[in-house]
Amino acid sequence: MPSYSATLGQQRHRFADLKRLLAAASTRRSGDELAGIAAASAEERVAARMILADLPLATFLEDPVVPYEDDEVTRMIVDGHDKTLFAPLAAMTVGEFREWLLGEANDGAEIARVGRGITPEMAAAVSKLMRNQDLVIAARKIRVVSAFRDTLGLPGRFSTRLQPNHPRDDPGGIAASIVDGLLMASGDAVIGINPAGDDLAATGELLRLLDALRESLAIPTQTCVLTHVTSTLELIGQGVPVDLCFQSIAGTQAANRGFGIDLALLAEAREATASLGRGTAGTNCMYFETGQGSCLSADAHHGVDQQTLEARAHGVARAFDPLLVNSVVGFIGPEYLYDGKQIMRAALEDHFCGKLLGLPMGLDICYTNHAEADADDMDAILTMSAAAGVNFIMGVPGADDVMLGYQSTSFHDALYVREAFGLAPAPEFEAWLEANGLWCDGRLTDPGTSELPGRILQLATHHD
Repeated sequence: MPSYSATLGQQRHRFADLKRLLAAASTRRSGDELAGIAAASAEERVAARMILADLPLATFLEDPVVPYEDDEVTRMIVDGHDKTLFAPLAAMTVGEFREWLLGEANDGAEIARVGRGITPEMAAAVSKLMRNQDLVIAARKIRVVSAFRDTLGLPGRFSTRLQPNHPRDDPGGIAASIVDGLLMASGDAVIGINPAGDDLAATGELLRLLDALRESLAIPTQTCVLTHVTSTLELIGQGVPVDLCFQSIAGTQAANRGFGIDLALLAEAREATASLGRGTAGTNCMYFETGQGSCLSADAHHGVDQQTLEARAHGVARAFDPLLVNSVVGFIGPEYLYDGKQIMRAALEDHFCGKLLGLPMGLDICYTNHAEADADDMDAILTMSAAAGVNFIMGVPGADDVMLGYQSTSFHDALYVREAFGLAPAPEFEAWLEANGLWCDGRLTDPGTSELPGRILQLATHHD
């Protein structure tokens, strides 16, 4: 196993192995400091980046940061690597790869062509050499399109997950939030509920409620209750209407074991969900959520920095051709991303690395109430993410999730992005909004005459 060293000024900096080099090259974040793997000084961080810039990309194929024999995620990455697609990049260093990505000669289509030849560790490494504006420009080039009942990720489009959570899973309260979101053009990515409990029967009732609302109103979107994958499999077996299969995932086998999953289970779930054939615009039926710090919080990080492990989680997602991948960047708390600056950096890194690996990336731009962050920080992250071409964000009533107890983005925030950047919802959803008098000439209209609120609440009451 090679070691790495560089002299900066009068100081010789040594890094015992590749994972320590990657950790030292990362921007400062509280999670890496908590793990004891962060750079000891700004000078050491610069030295690590100097070495990383000159490191051949091929190094990451020869020296896995998590041992091949110990980890099925590593085996999936190594065994699934496409050498033919990697060939145009094989002679590059990490620094040269950065210049290639940012160069005007390479557009998003050219980057996408080599995407399957890029490993998650390569994506993480090149992101560590980028400023925030580099992450925006490079990600903006790449469009990743996915579809189920509507088409997400197209140029000029910006979507939202309508998140109508309720602390008691009350159908009336959920329906009221859905009314609020639809009247503000939210919900084209998915109408997705985080259930307050894990009772299988209650989860089935929520899925039936969402499906009844969607079918009655002919909404061209998809619905989801974000329950564990094993529950989804059981509900499919019971004949409950399931559009998307959700699961939180991480970048190591041990962390995924902590979530109660492995790659075989994810494959089984994807096959079962796809077999229902409920999509009309496409067949992407998986919804994954990730977040920097999950491996560290599970004591399953193998001494690897949290941003590299997040990219490995993206590698897991890539294997299952998802409709949605959502980095919940600030949800895990200040122990892992301390303040608004660290959350912003993580958001831009996660979005860029996901897009580079070919994923339809969205962001839950959020923070917990004990973090050193506020709504102004979220506005800045939201604006930069929109400039970077993020596929979707969250739409939470008032930006305050009363069930999960954290601060996210609101229906109004999505309208701000659409107005500021001249963006529209997914085309099928936009057509539905126009047909229902909620959208005209690229803008939200006065919903005062719409019959939707009464119809949705009536359906929810009848369902209850």
